[in-house]
Amino acid sequence: MEGIEHRIVDVNGIKMHIAEKGEGPVVLLLHGFPELWYSWRHQIVSLASSGYKAVAPDLRGFGDTDAPTSFHSYSCLHIVGDLIALIDLLGVDQVFVVGHDWGAYMAWHLCLFRPDRVKALVNLSVHLIPRNPAFKPIQGFRAAFGDDFYICRIQEPGEIEAECARVGAETVIKKFHTLRDPGPLMIPKATGFEISPDNPITLPSWLTQEDVDYFAGKFEKGGFTGGLNYYRAFDLTWELTAPWTNAQVNVPVKFIVGDLDLVYHFPGAKEYIHGGAFKRDVPLLEEVVVMEGVAHFIQQERPAEISKHILDYIQKF
Repeated sequence: MEGIEHRIVDVNGIKMHIAEKGEGPVVLLLHGFPELWYSWRHQIVSLASSGYKAVAPDLRGFGDTDAPTSFHSYSCLHIVGDLIALIDLLGVDQVFVVGHDWGAYMAWHLCLFRPDRVKALVNLSVHLIPRNPAFKPIQGFRAAFGDDFYICRIQEPGEIEAECARVGAETVIKKFHTLRDPGPLMIPKATGFEISPDNPITLPSWLTQEDVDYFAGKFEKGGFTGGLNYYRAFDLTWELTAPWTNAQVNVPVKFIVGDLDLVYHFPGAKEYIHGGAFKRDVPLLEEVVVMEGVAHFIQQERPAEISKHILDYIQKF
């Protein structure tokens, strides 16, 4: 972590915390839930030592960045607005972008709305999810998985926050980061996260207690609502992006996913990724990498390999 600098910047009407290191072409690193800039700790060091300037923000609602209270402030237009303002503030015309989880979802929209600002994209875990004009996302998730599916459970403001408070931020961080079952993640109303003293969570080799403490400390301080509001704005994003139905993403792309990633096992995901539709919607998709034995938090689980994948790709440009 040595040499990583931190500052608070004004973007799009909010104060945003960014971590940065290195000099050279800018690589913007976008995290997901329940994560922070810290999820990119390994990649920041690797990119900086390879002649790039790595910039990892805490996205709106997370960590030391402002968290507007209403979920209506968390649509893809808000988040992409923050990112464009950040790129402007960094004083560059274009950046490389690397996204994971919600960061990947927002990176797709950044490339859809402003391809002129992105040299190339490396996205992890979450493939492009094209807008289906026939039904809203939450309706689709309920139909596929039922009310206990985690994205559906999150929709009611305060409900999951209470569950997070019951078990504590440290347990929430451990629970999410250690998931290796690629089946749908359920949070049943009756049992919640199903944590018991008789069944403690064992940390994997790639996640230390120090790492957990950093994440948990920030979420204890700021709460989970900001991050949860991304899920609550899913349908709002669907409404606002109607003009981009069937639009293509015209940015060079490399996509990487673990074969144990729950998103890779969503109904239709593999068929979309490997069956030609992904390439149709992203014409400049150059490579799809499926990493064996890797789950969702891929850049933390396999940091050296992911850093190499990123560098191998962006060095072409």
